Amino acid sequence: MVATMAGADRIVAPQVRFLDRKTPPHIATLILCAGLPALNMSIFLPSLAHMAEHFGTSYAVMQLAVSGYLAMTAVLQVAVGSVADSLGRRPVMIGAFALFVLATLGTLAAPSVGAFLAFRMMQAVVVTGIVLSRAVVRDTVGPEESASKIGYVTMGMSLIPMVGPMIGGALDEVWGWRASFVFLALAGTGVLLLVTADQGETTRRKSGGFAAQLGHYPALLGSRRFWAYSLCATFASGAFFALLGGAAFVAGRIFGLSPLWTGIALGSPAIGYAAGNFLSGRFSTQVGIDRMAAWGCFVAATGLSASLLLTLAGGCRILVFFGFCTALGVGNGMTLPNAMAGSISVRPSLAGTASGLSGAIMTGGGAALSVLAGSMLTVEGGPWPLQALMAGSAAMAGLSLLLLRGTGDD
Repeated sequence: MVATMAGADRIVAPQVRFLDRKTPPHIATLILCAGLPALNMSIFLPSLAHMAEHFGTSYAVMQLAVSGYLAMTAVLQVAVGSVADSLGRRPVMIGAFALFVLATLGTLAAPSVGAFLAFRMMQAVVVTGIVLSRAVVRDTVGPEESASKIGYVTMGMSLIPMVGPMIGGALDEVWGWRASFVFLALAGTGVLLLVTADQGETTRRKSGGFAAQLGHYPALLGSRRFWAYSLCATFASGAFFALLGGAAFVAGRIFGLSPLWTGIALGSPAIGYAAGNFLSGRFSTQVGIDRMAAWGCFVAATGLSASLLLTLAGGCRILVFFGFCTALGVGNGMTLPNAMAGSISVRPSLAGTASGLSGAIMTGGGAALSVLAGSMLTVEGGPWPLQALMAGSAAMAGLSLLLLRGTGDD
């Protein structure tokens, strides 16, 4: 499926035919495979307070549906990339989406918060869609082109979490919180059928299994370039995960927004993310992945710092908090596709393993920041601790790129 030119990391992209599983998947399929995990993360956020009331538990316990889920996806991403390098992209993708549909049905039938959270953790298998959509791109194009294509994939993906909380908020107000999970079950079934019909295998490199893949980790973990890109992605996405951990509290408890308006407000970073992804898709090949990632970090850190300063100066308003989250979206849309492309290009023969490992580092860091964000917020204190955490995380993303200096092609 893939032709690699001798002596260089140049790949001739194969022909793609939609709904032909003998060819690589269409970009629309990759968008939906990566978009469903984003939808699964965001659609129910406006319902967290109602879910806590339904199960008779605290907001902090119910918030484990966010932070605990992120931690589980971090663990799974390590295995997913390695298993896909061993067994192939297609069977792993199909199996993951089938398990996701079953787990989602479990959340609907859960009689207690403990059972719900257990099925919620099982839903984390859907992160396979994100890991393998990146690996499939890297299977079929070279490093600079992969940043551009990942940018387009995540630009389309960003439209889903932009409308996801809005859909979830509306469904909650009309039918209750379970309606969001019915929507997820139907969406998961649709994507499963699409992958089965459209995704051809894109890798011919089959390793000796997960244990054999573990032997490749030192080559990645010993690379400063891998750590530079992975830490950049971790801190950049960490600012957004911190927002996920605290935004429902800020919107509902501090600003008094309804679930519907909470969902609309949570769409602000996704609007910027779509714009940033467009810039990545349009200019990464010409500008270079390192420079584009650095500019994205600058945009996010500057916007979030401005939001923090305005709040500390007495301008704590809904538009200040959520409006400047658009800058976070623009910055991450420029940074993440390029940092991801960089991390999986350090060792092209281990694209799936690198995608899973870097994704695990990124999501594990995000889970920690999500928990920290939820613990820092009080009604009396206002939103500024969350703004400070997000601004600091965005700044650290830019500083992480300094590890690239003097690395060459390690």
